[in-house]
Amino acid sequence: MSDQLAERPLLRRLPAVLVRERPRPHRVREHPRAWWLAVATVCFGAFMGQLDASVVTLTYGSLRGEFGASLAAVEWVSLGYLLTLVALLIPVGRLSDARGRKLLYLHGFGVFAVASAACGLAPSLPALIAFRVVQAAGAAMMQANSVALVVTSAPSGRTRGALGVQAAAQALGLALGPTVGGALVSTLGWRWVFGVNVPIGIVALVAGHYLLPRTRERSESRELDRAGAVLLTVATTAGLLGVSAASGLPVPAWGVVALFAVAVAGGWAFAARQRRAPSPLLDLGLLRVRAVSAGLAGALGAYLVLFGPLVLVPIVLTGRGSSELLAGLVLTALPAGFGLGAVGADPLLRGMGDRARGVLGAGIAAASLAALLFLPLSPGWLAAQSAVLGLGLGVFTPANNALIMKAVPARWSGTGGGLVNMARSLGTALGVAFVTLALHLGPDGGRLDGTHWAIAVLLAAALVTVAAAWAATGGRNGVRGEPG
Repeated sequence: MSDQLAERPLLRRLPAVLVRERPRPHRVREHPRAWWLAVATVCFGAFMGQLDASVVTLTYGSLRGEFGASLAAVEWVSLGYLLTLVALLIPVGRLSDARGRKLLYLHGFGVFAVASAACGLAPSLPALIAFRVVQAAGAAMMQANSVALVVTSAPSGRTRGALGVQAAAQALGLALGPTVGGALVSTLGWRWVFGVNVPIGIVALVAGHYLLPRTRERSESRELDRAGAVLLTVATTAGLLGVSAASGLPVPAWGVVALFAVAVAGGWAFAARQRRAPSPLLDLGLLRVRAVSAGLAGALGAYLVLFGPLVLVPIVLTGRGSSELLAGLVLTALPAGFGLGAVGADPLLRGMGDRARGVLGAGIAAASLAALLFLPLSPGWLAAQSAVLGLGLGVFTPANNALIMKAVPARWSGTGGGLVNMARSLGTALGVAFVTLALHLGPDGGRLDGTHWAIAVLLAAALVTVAAAWAATGGRNGVRGEPG
């Protein structure tokens, strides 16, 4: 209560729309499809986030030409975004559980849209990188709450289907990204790659205001563990920089070792801080629930497997004389299969539980990668394998996310969603890094060249995902049980 009283003078000076969640109109709230309208609104963010992630790399050539910068400098447009996003997901999720998930989600859309406009107007590369960091802060507010909003909006028994629709929206954004990005860069210029986010953000803000439900259950404490947030930032930033350095970032060997050492030390200090903090950023008891820990491991492995081929396939095909256009068309099969699996699994596998679906989907993904070790790496075979791989991951992901969120108490839904998206972001980074590293270190000749080593790395990650799905069970006390 004292914290709330101390906040009131500041809050009174701010417009109510910035500090309080507004209820939906009565007609919307009472509509039998109100929960589908909420899920559709969240899909705006899911689509825009993946579209942005898959578009930005297409601007590298134009950025180098306009700003006279090196490739290493231009890569910070993506790296700065990723580092900020991963560092903020859990703190923002924790804050959302206390302040309101709808409120933070809408703030995130606003920040993302404004920062996107600023990116499109950036006068220099350092300014663009700075605006991308702000954009990542907005993305963290959206991503930390997206899964939580879907889970808390959908009625009992419809969670998997709702999460499948959200995953399909992500797949659509991922699939359209290269096509939309290539068209924008080649016609209107790189600045419109960021500008296209602005109208989508405005529509989503209006829709979210009227269609998203208010937060029903909130965490008791409104304090944010700032020391824990700093330690988490140190650990994740050092770890991601270490992975990037090991896969090609120009850093000496001793620097790579030092980065990983800082990451381990920061992670240990963060865990120690959470055990004694009066209002921890993350209740470590959540990670002792098998459905949560195994599910997060599975999410990381699944997105490693999903994003690794986005690096591997273009390198394989263009290295064998195919055009970039053909490589892009082949890659489209991966998110297309993902979207089909995410949407189609719920009606086709209605009698199958989350754990069984997770094992089935991860097993299909592993089988497709094992087959690729023996198949010719032609466009036809790669397209077919990519479609099957995407199908398996599309079956796995909604079931795995549902399993995690059922084991997370409702008042911690934002934190749980932040953990899911953090695992996803780390898996994305590791998928790109491990495939790049395997291609660099693998031998040039022989049957097992760098390409096949990269496939073997992805297969190993898929098998880990199968094991994680097999190990996952429901919460200790059933759905949304309290952590130990």
